[in-house]
Amino acid sequence: MEGSLSTYWFVIVTLMLAVYVVLDGFDFGTGIIYLFAARSDVERRTVLRAIGPVWNGNEVWLIAGGGLLFFAFPKVYAAGFSGFYLALIIVLWLLMFRGLSIELRSHVDHPLWRPFWDASFAVASLLLAIVFGAALGNLLRGVPLNAEGYFFTALWTTFTPGPEPGILDWYTILMGVLGAVILTGHGANYLAMKTGGDLYQRACRIAQVTGWLMAALSVVAILATALVQPALRRNYDAHPVGYAVPLLGVLALAGMLYFRRRERNVAAFLASSAFIVGMLGGAAWGLFPNLLLATKDPAWSLTVYNAATPGGLEIGLVWFAVGISLVITYTVYVYRSFWGKVDLSSLEEGK
Repeated sequence: MEGSLSTYWFVIVTLMLAVYVVLDGFDFGTGIIYLFAARSDVERRTVLRAIGPVWNGNEVWLIAGGGLLFFAFPKVYAAGFSGFYLALIIVLWLLMFRGLSIELRSHVDHPLWRPFWDASFAVASLLLAIVFGAALGNLLRGVPLNAEGYFFTALWTTFTPGPEPGILDWYTILMGVLGAVILTGHGANYLAMKTGGDLYQRACRIAQVTGWLMAALSVVAILATALVQPALRRNYDAHPVGYAVPLLGVLALAGMLYFRRRERNVAAFLASSAFIVGMLGGAAWGLFPNLLLATKDPAWSLTVYNAATPGGLEIGLVWFAVGISLVITYTVYVYRSFWGKVDLSSLEEGK
């Protein structure tokens, strides 16, 4: 029974984090293209208004996912937060800078003030996308866990995967670049859905170009993953039905390119979201039952079985059902309330 509950919680935590990447991912993407797609102050305020009502709420899914990880798999939470301490501090500062950029941009009307916060918003968004992509690369590649289930990882070592890898090596950087490209396209599709005029046209072009980049880099990343961590194929070999998950991602990417070409903006954005879920789901299928792979000795890996909370998982499902119902209700309400294109009539130059 405990084993089944651990599996359920693995699925729950994975879905929570996937939803976070989909929702906050388009915030990152709009930030990445912010300085290029939006070229006037009106257009930049249009971008900020497009994400303004939802970006803060989107981060709730990250907090909830982290809280559920702490509840269900405390050993993984403890090992990850201590081993990736430096990276997490970097993420914290980047999240703060991104939030401050949005909130403080219009507080002072000065030639240096707005450009500074605009650049901060764009740079923080780009770096966050790269860092989260590299974090996924670390999970897939593995970390130097010891027999006690703890590790410390330097920012970099030899830039090659091995028994003592750093946070950054050629593989995790590749995954970071892939993450940035995927979220750039995701954000561009969101802007195309929410804006009009010249800003809309630029967003469409960016989404079209990045869609093909996403396809090319995804192929490279899949081949690199098979080279760096061949153990991820075991679940697929044992249960070929799992191939349906990344196949969903492939079909979603093809659909995104098709819908983008036909300027079906909502469908393109939903396809982009499905692509992200499909690729993350494919990674989770390969990892299961591992949560943190040990690069030194596979027997030291933290799994859903040896890292789960002893007892309480069944009770937690009841409270999770209550909490997730509230979060989903709030999320649906906010998105329905601010559905449609951003109204540009009130965004006059200089105001």
